[in-house]
Amino acid sequence: MLPNPKHLILNLLLAAEGEPLTASDAVGACALFGLRENSVRVALVRLASAGMIEAAGRGSYRLGPQAAGLAGDLASWRGSEKRVRPWKGDWIAVHLGGLRRSDRVAQRARDRALALLGLRELTEGLFIRPDNLASGVAGVRGRLHKLGLDEQAPVFIAQQFDAAREQHARTLWDGKTLNRTYRETRRKLDNWLARADQLEPEVAARESYLVGHEAIRQLVFDPLLPEPLVDVDERRAFVDTVVKFDRAGHAIWQGLQSFPSPASRSAGAPWRTH
Repeated sequence: MLPNPKHLILNLLLAAEGEPLTASDAVGACALFGLRENSVRVALVRLASAGMIEAAGRGSYRLGPQAAGLAGDLASWRGSEKRVRPWKGDWIAVHLGGLRRSDRVAQRARDRALALLGLRELTEGLFIRPDNLASGVAGVRGRLHKLGLDEQAPVFIAQQFDAAREQHARTLWDGKTLNRTYRETRRKLDNWLARADQLEPEVAARESYLVGHEAIRQLVFDPLLPEPLVDVDERRAFVDTVVKFDRAGHAIWQGLQSFPSPASRSAGAPWRTH
């Protein structure tokens, strides 16, 4: 399946870390995936109209105001394990009762913010996650608001649920599936790296993007749960492998073209929520 040119362009810009991307580089990168020049230039125009990108000079672009907040959050995936701390049993809660649901744009931003912070719905309108993030409730509140959660939504610490709710809360995430996907994705990345030097440069670049951006997306949306909800050692091994794969993909793209790897510092699929 071909990547959407808008997603690929945004990933290239995210990889550039503030450096502008020329239209010709965007066209060249998209051509590796069989995307036509006209489709790429139409995508550039539409992204600019939506405020996702903006002109950075003649024929070059950088991320626009509508993408900056999400881009900054996505770019921090390498430091995932530094964002967690031991869990003492409390929960971070967000209450959405009373918020308008008719604004679809606001609803999508709200849903994305909750997903990126690993929150799940305990009861109608009440979303929770373990209070094991190093930034604490204040940091979570700030990230949620930056990502699009309504300012009037209360974000607070919840504790001492009754036994039934506490038990239900611990089942909101499928820890066994998370552990399995950590292992399976790590194996897939390692297997690809073992044969990467046998591939033609263009094939290696294309495959590194397709394989890498799915792994990074998995990491970006990982809820970063504590023990005993997941196997933390399995997750750490997974993160280390994704970082190693990203470095290799970045080197492949740098050797092929003058533009940065679209898999580097990007999550690819999270842009689909726009």
